[in-house]
Amino acid sequence: MTLAEAQEAVDYWINTVGVRYYNELTNTAILAEETGEVARLMARIYGEQSFKTPEKEASAKDDLAGEMADLLFVLICLANQTGINLEQALKDNLKKKAIRDAARHRNNPKLSDEF
Repeated sequence: MTLAEAQEAVDYWINTVGVRYYNELTNTAILAEETGEVARLMARIYGEQSFKTPEKEASAKDDLAGEMADLLFVLICLANQTGINLEQALKDNLKKKAIRDAARHRNNPKLSDEF
């Protein structure tokens, strides 16, 4: 699925199942909430925090995938509401980074294998 197809699919879902978009401010708050849920799982799967129960740890990666999908869904909602073509925005962003960071990361000693 392309980003354009994802934007169309989310818009279709919102207008058929979801009734209507939440307003932009509500969706921004939901985006922050979903980001926190991804961060919580990342801290437990890849960081030093532990899970409360072994059962939670067993399904953590599936939970992480679902939370990332929730985050993407809300981001797509906001893009649709504000008229942003995410596919073009990502292409533009990658082009900007390629120019701006052409040598920056390659010359960063913190990123070398020797660090």
